[in-house]
Amino acid sequence: MKRIACIGDNCVDSYDETGERYPGGNPVNVSVYFQRLGIPSSYIGVVGNDENGTMIVDSLREKNVDVSHVKVLEGKTAITHVQRIGGERVFGESDAGVTAKLTLTEEDLSFITEHDLAVTGVWGYTEPFLPMLKERGIPIAYDASNYPTLPHSQEGMKYADYVFFSDDASEEELLRKQMQSIAAMGPKVVVAMRGSLGSLAMEGEQYETYGIVNCKVVDTMGAGDSYIAGFLKAHLEGADLKACMKSGSENAAITIGYKGAW
Repeated sequence: MKRIACIGDNCVDSYDETGERYPGGNPVNVSVYFQRLGIPSSYIGVVGNDENGTMIVDSLREKNVDVSHVKVLEGKTAITHVQRIGGERVFGESDAGVTAKLTLTEEDLSFITEHDLAVTGVWGYTEPFLPMLKERGIPIAYDASNYPTLPHSQEGMKYADYVFFSDDASEEELLRKQMQSIAAMGPKVVVAMRGSLGSLAMEGEQYETYGIVNCKVVDTMGAGDSYIAGFLKAHLEGADLKACMKSGSENAAITIGYKGAW
C-alpha cells in the first residue's frame, strides 16, 4: 500500500465571527484526506508549545495520521483568521508563528523517503529541502495555491513532479500557456484548480477538463486540498488523467459539505 508524506505548514483556522477553530494548512489537510481515502499518511512540520499546537497534533492523531516527526517549538502555532460568506471561505490576517522555523534533519529526510510521495506547498518553507528529496528519488507534489509566480513558488515547482495551482479568473487559453511554462521547469503533471469552473490538467501533450460535482456548499475550506488528495491517489493507482480529475472533484465535494477543512 502507498504511503504519503505531507510536509510544511500548519495553522489553526479561526472563524472569529462564530468562535469556531479548526486545524488546517495545506499539507495537514492533505494528510487527513489521504487517510479518509484509505491511504496511510504522515505529517512532518512544527507547531508551537501552545493550545493550538496541541489541538493540531491531537486532531491528527485522532485521524490516524503519523505525527512522529512533528516538532514542538517555543512560540505560537500559526493562525489564520477566516470569514465564511455565503459558504465561501474568505481569508483575513494570518500569523505564521513558528512555521517559518521548519528544519528537516537527516532523520526527517530519511523518514520522508520511506514514503511513496512527498506533498508540500507554497507556505511550507520546504523549498530548501526539495533538492535533497529529489536527489533521493521520492516524487514530489507542490501546491502553489494562488501564487505560482512568487519566487519561492517558482523555486519549489522546479523540483516537483506534480504541480497544482488555483485560478478561477483566467481564460483557458491563458491558463494553458501558464501550465506549459510550469511544465517546462520539469513537472510531469500540472493542474489548474478553477473553483466552480472545475479543473484543467495537462500531462505531456494531453489536456483534459473536468467540471464539479454538484453538492450543497456549506464551507469551501479545504476544497482544493481535497481535490489534490483525490487526484494524487488516483494517479498513483494508475488511473488516466480524466479519472484522476473526477476523483479529485468527488473528494472535494465531500469536504465542502461541512464546516471547516475536516
